[in-house]
Amino acid sequence: MGFGSKDKTPEEVANIPPHLSDLHCFTETEGVITTTMMDLPGYRIVRVLGTIYGISVRSRNIAASLGMVVKSFAGGELRWFTSMLYACRNDSIGRVVDECKKRGGNAIICLRFDAGDMGGFAQTAAYGTAAIVERIDDTVQVPPQLEKA
Repeated sequence: MGFGSKDKTPEEVANIPPHLSDLHCFTETEGVITTTMMDLPGYRIVRVLGTIYGISVRSRNIAASLGMVVKSFAGGELRWFTSMLYACRNDSIGRVVDECKKRGGNAIICLRFDAGDMGGFAQTAAYGTAAIVERIDDTVQVPPQLEKA
């Protein structure tokens, strides 16, 4: 099934594991905890490993670009472009997770995203702070990245 297919579910677009299908923007983080918050409830930051980045740039194919121009006159979602941005975002997260793991971290705090269009190219950047954390409160719900299927 190609990009932009109306038969494709959000779970297929974002590669969401079945046990996390309620999360529409999930990327496998291989056990690395990610949070956009400045702290991680139930965990203590043992060591900060520094700022990490993951950048992805995707090109649009010319046929899809022409189709999007036509679609923009009628309005509505540009499904192919949405799928491409999900894939670009997922690549960025994968890269920032790899960088965290290379530094020996098990968490990314203050995770942020930027996205932009560069003359026909879609670019996303994920960035945050790599850290080593340890659990200090067993009453806090386990992050989805650590739940077993």
